[in-house]
Amino acid sequence: MPEDRETISQSPEPIPETEVIKEESKEAVLKEVPQEVPIEIAEETPESLTVDQLNEIPPTPPASNNRRLYMAILFAGIFFIFFFILIFKGLLSFIGGGSNKKVELVYWGLWEDESVMAPLIADYEQEHKNVKIEYSQQEPQSYREKLVARIGEGRGPDIFRFHNTWLPSIAQSVAPLPQDLMTSEKFEKTFLRSVSQDLKIDDKYYGLPLEIDGLVLLYNEDLFKAAGLNGPPKTWNDVVTMAGNLLVADAEGNIVTSGIAMGTANNIEHFAEIFGTLLLQNGGSLNNLGSNEAVEALRFYRSFAEPPTALWDESMPNNLNAFITGKVGMIFVPTWQILTIKAANPDLKIKTATMPVLPGSALNSISSYWVEGVSRASKKQNEAWKFLIYLTEKEQMTRLYEQEVKQGRLFGEPYSRVDLKSTLIDDPYLGALMEQGESMHGLPLVSRTYDNGLNDKIISYIADAINATSQGESYESALQTAGRGVTQVLKQFSIE
Repeated sequence: MPEDRETISQSPEPIPETEVIKEESKEAVLKEVPQEVPIEIAEETPESLTVDQLNEIPPTPPASNNRRLYMAILFAGIFFIFFFILIFKGLLSFIGGGSNKKVELVYWGLWEDESVMAPLIADYEQEHKNVKIEYSQQEPQSYREKLVARIGEGRGPDIFRFHNTWLPSIAQSVAPLPQDLMTSEKFEKTFLRSVSQDLKIDDKYYGLPLEIDGLVLLYNEDLFKAAGLNGPPKTWNDVVTMAGNLLVADAEGNIVTSGIAMGTANNIEHFAEIFGTLLLQNGGSLNNLGSNEAVEALRFYRSFAEPPTALWDESMPNNLNAFITGKVGMIFVPTWQILTIKAANPDLKIKTATMPVLPGSALNSISSYWVEGVSRASKKQNEAWKFLIYLTEKEQMTRLYEQEVKQGRLFGEPYSRVDLKSTLIDDPYLGALMEQGESMHGLPLVSRTYDNGLNDKIISYIADAINATSQGESYESALQTAGRGVTQVLKQFSIE
């Protein structure tokens, strides 16, 4: 028994049939796997994680989902960068006043041909690539009415020319000059004093002048020498004396050569301006034509065509024609009329002098010139003013003068700038105007503005008064009638 028991204990235990089969199967499977195919070996699971914790770890997202996420982020970044650039450009445009925005300005001129203005406009456009200026020369007849009507309708030009005497009657159509572009102090230092007086309403200026003009004394040099006169008169008393020396009459007392064209209305260009000059020098005003100052101004004016003086009368031709043909020694005209006279008679020897004055008067003449303004209806007012400021700069104003001379004119537009005054002070035609440029003043008695309004209507009342006195009506009565008419005109244009 012990032996059997020992034998039994040393014999190996039989292997279960199922386990043998499994081992054989495993070997068979491994033999069937191709050796080239790598066998993925799972990473070892951290010993610190339990089975439950492993189950809670989310699976790694597929590679295709990551690519879509990256593309979405990229496109979003590009969009925001593009949007930021647009916003930045908009801010720059706003801060810079829209300097890159295309600006088209319509400019209405009157007396200057397009060929005169074109070089200055071209240079400005070259310096300001975003600005385009369309200049057109308008017809003077009915110009003021057309201008006011268009602006009232919210259209018309951005820039336009107007007469200095028109400002009170078109104030609702003209935009004020912005102080941030040109201060009042700079304006007053830049232009002659008469301009500062004419273009100011309250504390604002309403235009920029490219020129200045007004009445001057024009005299025939040959007639003066023949009469033994060495120079022009300085005072009105001198005028009376010298005109008497120049007078030539026939045996019947008819005037052959007049000393001066004064005293009538029908055959004297600018008669109202001459009367207006006397009115202002004597301390009168259009608002009170019944005053003694106004009556005395009219009496003095008429004395040149009444006995016993009778230096001029209705039988004489138009004063310009009389001067051109040597039939009158002195006339009063704005300087632009010199061009008319010299064109008609180039050989006529003429000289200019300042207007004579009354004792104690500091005012020489009535100013009469054209101004560049900006429309209240314009949506591009700042750009329009910038261009006009450019035109009134010293260099551009000098170039404009030169352009006008190139057109065959005897001289260009007289300068309105103080710092250019000295360049013309010795000019034989414009020197007198420059000398009195600081002591002129605007008054709506200027002919040839074609305004069909303020000037023309008031002038007609003054003409009636002058003609009435030539028919025997008293100066007081004639001016009282004229005064009532002038008051109506001033009210019509809302002028006090």
